[in-house]
Amino acid sequence: MTDDQIVIGTDIGGSHITCMAVDPVLKEVIHEICIRKTVDSQGPAEVILSTWADALRECIVHFPAGRIGGIGFAMPGPFDYPKGLALFSGVKKYDSLYNVNIRDEMRRRLSLPESMPVRFMNDATCFAIGEAWLGKAAACRRTMAITLGTGFGSAFLDNGIPVESGDEVPAYGCVYHLAYGDSIADDYFSSRWFEKAWDSRFNQPSPGVRLMTEQAESIPAVMEIFTDFGERLGSFLAPWLRRFHAGCITIGGNIARSYELFGPAFTAALRRENCISEVHLSTLGEHAAIVGSARLADDVFYSKLPFISNK
Repeated sequence: MTDDQIVIGTDIGGSHITCMAVDPVLKEVIHEICIRKTVDSQGPAEVILSTWADALRECIVHFPAGRIGGIGFAMPGPFDYPKGLALFSGVKKYDSLYNVNIRDEMRRRLSLPESMPVRFMNDATCFAIGEAWLGKAAACRRTMAITLGTGFGSAFLDNGIPVESGDEVPAYGCVYHLAYGDSIADDYFSSRWFEKAWDSRFNQPSPGVRLMTEQAESIPAVMEIFTDFGERLGSFLAPWLRRFHAGCITIGGNIARSYELFGPAFTAALRRENCISEVHLSTLGEHAAIVGSARLADDVFYSKLPFISNK
């Protein structure tokens, strides 16, 4: 990739695809070029793949031939990231893509040259890479990043490179599957926990985290839910932050929008556990994963990733 080339970063969500152009030399997102399309993740493979290719094509067409230096995908799992192979099965999204090579499909549909990098990484890891590259976490050598939403994503980075093995991190840098309470962490640090907490207090269906946020200041019982969440999250993460010697932690995802409600309890719990990591909210927001995916086109950076360097 040459210094004047642009990379297309792509975020694949459960109901959308978003593509943006990123200038890796200037370290800037080209906000004027943002393509977002709705995707039926339960639809047939041909419809999904066509929608993805159309979105990328609408982004690529803004640049002259040869200007695009690569395409990166922030992709949820299960997925074979080095091979570009979809392994979705029984996860209620993109099941029709099982065993489809997404790299090959995009190359064919977009007539991409074989020399152009088309690369994939877990969406939570891309979020962390983006924040460590262009966010506040860039000032820290060692950092952890989490996403709080329908699931609980995480990644640990050293000098911007994901750390997925060793005594300092859980396997693959993931904390969602670790035992917590009477289940696993994913059940406690996601929107599902808020729904259950609301149900147990009010004996009625939850209105969702966003509406709960609006009610927290006027209804003490709702505020207690956020305080409880923050205390639990801080106590759970503190040992891992200390073990990894993380200089900071970056928080993103939809639930992060309610940080002013659970943040004080979260930071208090960290300090009680003798954790001194700085806490940052995502500065890139929903663009963080796109920025992180765009970084995958850098051959030097990509060669340092765990699934490449460990081969």
